[in-house]
Amino acid sequence: MTKLSIGIQTFRKLREGGYAYADKTSLIERLAREGQFYFLARPRRFGKSLLVTTLADAFAGHRELFTGLYLETHWDWERRHPVLRLDFGEGILSTTALLDATVALQLAECAQAYGVTLTQEPIHLRLHELIHALHARTGERVVVLVDEYDKPILDHLDRSEVALALRESLRNLYSVLKSQDAHLRFVLLTGVSKFSKVSLFSGLNNLKDITLDGRFATLCGYTQGELESAFADHLAGVDLAEVKQWYNGYNFLGEPVYNPFDVLLYLDSHEFRPWWFETGTPTFLIKLLQTRRYNISDLENLETGEELLGSFDVDGIEPEALLFQTGYLTIRERYRRSGLYRYRLRYPNFEVRTSLPAAILNAYVPSVQDRLRTEDRIYAALEADEPDGLYRAFHAFFASIPHDWYRRNAIADYEGYWASVVYCYFAALGLAVTPEDATNRGRIDLSIRFAKRVYLLEFKVVESSEAGGALEQLRARGYAEKFAGLPVTLIGMEFSREQRNLVGFEWARG
Repeated sequence: MTKLSIGIQTFRKLREGGYAYADKTSLIERLAREGQFYFLARPRRFGKSLLVTTLADAFAGHRELFTGLYLETHWDWERRHPVLRLDFGEGILSTTALLDATVALQLAECAQAYGVTLTQEPIHLRLHELIHALHARTGERVVVLVDEYDKPILDHLDRSEVALALRESLRNLYSVLKSQDAHLRFVLLTGVSKFSKVSLFSGLNNLKDITLDGRFATLCGYTQGELESAFADHLAGVDLAEVKQWYNGYNFLGEPVYNPFDVLLYLDSHEFRPWWFETGTPTFLIKLLQTRRYNISDLENLETGEELLGSFDVDGIEPEALLFQTGYLTIRERYRRSGLYRYRLRYPNFEVRTSLPAAILNAYVPSVQDRLRTEDRIYAALEADEPDGLYRAFHAFFASIPHDWYRRNAIADYEGYWASVVYCYFAALGLAVTPEDATNRGRIDLSIRFAKRVYLLEFKVVESSEAGGALEQLRARGYAEKFAGLPVTLIGMEFSREQRNLVGFEWARG
């Protein structure tokens, strides 16, 4: 029986240790055959490091590790290329001196492995020297693999002066690769984000970006077929449909894939938990959403252009780009308008769809305990089909927030705050919620399906405690007609900025 490669990111260790492996080597052969300079962005814990070490072993000629895989009979094993790996995944580099020291150490280790002596300073000249020396020593062009190329910058997005300084140092380093074309056989940079070519790759504009290339969409992550074949030993008693709902759904313009980290942890424990989400709370992302006063319910129906999806920079970060590149949103659909590509985004799966709203709630409200208590009250009201219970739950929740918290958080001054909080509560409970639910008469602010019943919510922000007519709007536009045959409850909710609470709550059966 194969073993689960939890925590294993090295191809050699995986193959020699008898771990399950989804064979990606046909795609690796295609990469090597069709091009030379590549860039690939994928969310964290998506198998990028395993891909890098697989490429390293292939180019180094370690045929014994590929027995039984596609590459065994589709590779020139007589040629052994020198491989230079740079990995920025370890530690947090807070200064350019630490960055240079990290690069210097890795260059020295590579030089020692090939019997090369380095003398040049500064660090980008030492990289230049090493590439020339490796080519001269072995007679083969060099393979350069850079893992987590952007991590030094991403670790300091909340400290722009540090991030900008690190960006300049990395740009200087990566620019060396453009001028060394004659000495390089293959180059791959991997990371989470795609920085603009102007800011980070101005000297390396020959990289082929395969992040959204459908031909390589499954290079990282597991397809449904790979899950069922590579992990067949571990699927006894597994509900594949539920696993798919929880962890599949990442779309890079090809077949959807699973996050490998989730699959491995689930198959080991047989417990459905947000394994991937729990490994890193998106603190900076949530702060950005707060600063931009984002209506969180809009994340369910987000549309963006290629320029926002494609890249971002330290001094120009757009939430859409960050949400996509970090894996909290994925592509629902791509279409063309006036010759340009547009993208509709969505949550990739149940894990993210429930975990991100819960994390946002934790940042939007001062007490986690109050949040959990409110969740219990909301769920109980839905179970009992008691709309007045929803009013009591939300009114008590907003009343529990100290006035001082509002004084220190201007976020409650914009209309989207109230809708965001209500949406996040229902989404965090794992319910089927649809913001801006379209009908032939307009859009419903929020529809919720629960136990074969439907609740339609309309929000209004009013300046006083007087009702603002939210329920009447639901009735007048006949929104319940969309759900004919199902029991429908219409709920109008009005919030007061002055009183900072739910001041109007009316409901009726549709």
